[in-house]
Amino acid sequence: MAYRTEMGLYYSYYKTIANAPSFADGIRAIVHDNVTEYGHTINTLNRFNLYPEVILGAAYRVFKKVSESFKWRNEICYQVNRGYNLPPVNSCEGIGNQHYFYIDNVFFVAGTVLGTVFVLGVILGDGFLGGCLAVAAFMFNHGEATRVQWTPPLRESWAYPFILAQITLISYVLKNRLSGCFYTLTIALTTTTCMLFWQFSQFAFATQVACLYATYILDFIPFSTMATVIRAHALSFILSFVLLFGNEMLLTSMLLSSIVTVMILIFSDRLLSRITFRPLYVLLTGVLFLAGTLGIKLAIGHYLAIEDDAHIFEILRSKFTDFATFHTRLYTCAAEFDFIQMETVSKLSKTLLLPTALASLVLVAFLALNQELPNFLWRSSASRQKQFGEVIYNTLQLLCFSLMAVLIMRLKLFATPQLCVFAALVANSRFFAHSFVYFKVPSWLQKAAIIALIAGMTTTGVANIHKQLSISGEYSNPDQEALFEWIQTNTPKEAVFAGTMPVMANVKLSTERPIVNHPHYEHKALRDRTLKVYSMFSKKPLSDVHKTLSDMRVNFFIYQDGWCQPHHSRPECSYRSMWDLQDPENKGRESLCDVISNALRTKKFEPLLPFSVVYNAHNYVVFKYAGICSDWSVAEMTVWIVVSLILSIITLTGCAAKKELKKSPTPEDLERQKAEAKEKEREAYRREHGVRFSQNHNCL
Repeated sequence: MAYRTEMGLYYSYYKTIANAPSFADGIRAIVHDNVTEYGHTINTLNRFNLYPEVILGAAYRVFKKVSESFKWRNEICYQVNRGYNLPPVNSCEGIGNQHYFYIDNVFFVAGTVLGTVFVLGVILGDGFLGGCLAVAAFMFNHGEATRVQWTPPLRESWAYPFILAQITLISYVLKNRLSGCFYTLTIALTTTTCMLFWQFSQFAFATQVACLYATYILDFIPFSTMATVIRAHALSFILSFVLLFGNEMLLTSMLLSSIVTVMILIFSDRLLSRITFRPLYVLLTGVLFLAGTLGIKLAIGHYLAIEDDAHIFEILRSKFTDFATFHTRLYTCAAEFDFIQMETVSKLSKTLLLPTALASLVLVAFLALNQELPNFLWRSSASRQKQFGEVIYNTLQLLCFSLMAVLIMRLKLFATPQLCVFAALVANSRFFAHSFVYFKVPSWLQKAAIIALIAGMTTTGVANIHKQLSISGEYSNPDQEALFEWIQTNTPKEAVFAGTMPVMANVKLSTERPIVNHPHYEHKALRDRTLKVYSMFSKKPLSDVHKTLSDMRVNFFIYQDGWCQPHHSRPECSYRSMWDLQDPENKGRESLCDVISNALRTKKFEPLLPFSVVYNAHNYVVFKYAGICSDWSVAEMTVWIVVSLILSIITLTGCAAKKELKKSPTPEDLERQKAEAKEKEREAYRREHGVRFSQNHNCL
């Protein structure tokens, strides 16, 4: 139950594969899933990037068989007395436990980030000291650099370590001006892994392609190196598209259009390189890149009529204008999708990370003034022999990630590690010498300054580490536990549930009941479906809501009054305000939140018909559709009515025929009536003389 929202959804698929009779049965269940969006059969590998769960599910099955064969003891179980009138529970721990096997592997993958930060710090800092500075900055700002300790099953927990590894690999290739098939395949493999693990990877890599092309047109990347990297992106896109069963969101992504545009432009380099006037060359190629990327994306989206990623641009639009929809409000009203908080900026400044990264930016600015300004107007045939391509690329990547973090706080997981590795640039003595050509700093003095900087970071950084290590606790939600126990006991396995997205993920994971909506909001059809479910919080007539839910074949709706309460600081974020925005026609009607609240308070449930209250305890209310066959479709109901009418006609016809026969009894009927009369006399005699007997009665 601790895995709320998307976490519970993702973990449920790992549980399905691990518990299936065979691995093939588990794959079949998630590829042909009719439980997650009841009424639709979906391929969850195509929709939810579930390859981490597939890999771990297979690994757990193998590990379990090996452990049983060698009789390894890798799981300890015990009973926990919880108190507070709660029944005791059995708890197990150890890598042999299904859950511990999952989170141990998540933390192992996340643990590779520190090593990758060190390597990238060495590349940018040009030495061991740069790696140490990057690692120290990451450790001292760990709470702002990752959420894996709070949300292990989220896609970012699996994908980001590989994204950072891919950035490190590309930085190494750029620094050493490498090219060839080996590096194409290596980059493609890492990039494909990220794409398979997280749907947002495509947006991160779209910014990477843009940063690489900007570095290329500034003449910091040779043609052969740029061709190697862009071929790797093209290959990884093809592999990801195939392995994700033709994910439609990839086709309309900025990544595909940017890859295609860059490939056209770099292979037209001979023509474009004839432009020697640098401002014209940069302006023309930049405009062509933007026009090609946006044009191809819009053309593909319009031709295929795919709108799955439309909500992303709507969210960005709502950030800068008064534009808003029900869907954008669901996102932007959540704290993790709001603008970055000043508290985060303050924390990064107190550990000296932000000032150090700004100092590195100053170094890059001085390099541009000293080396680029003299050659600002004209390009030469040797222009692409410039040094520090990896620095320019990481500078642009940092700016992109920082902008993403400012707009959406959740994306600070990209910006903070990038700040840590970029801070290592101040330890690069070679870069320092090129930036300050008229001011030479002795190597020993620069190293002493870096050591002093790390020491200064510890003042606040060590306290941050202690604070992180001191966090401990346990998850307990007796109210939800009671709800799930009731569902397990009082509803059939095929009962279909609807409700708020976070609760539905837990219902699927803990009770394995079919649900009609879930928290994975990146698919347009799912957004439309969720809007229908959330009409229970609207001002629509209850009969309309009932029809909507019955069309979706919902049996039970889980309601929480807390979702109807006004937002504590932003009135526009309450469901009442969202529905006034979405459904202005019913703005003047009484909210169903008030109708339900009044009925629950007064115990008068007539206004809720045709819904009936079947569970009302511990902050949860479960409504059931009170009609017959609420899970039937219109076609099934029509057939049932027709068959019932035919049977009724046959029955009435038979009864009429019997009445006609009774009007003129035959001699056989008279004999049978005499026999029945004699039998009744014998039964009366037996009762009178105490004779006991039994008789079977058949009911038709």
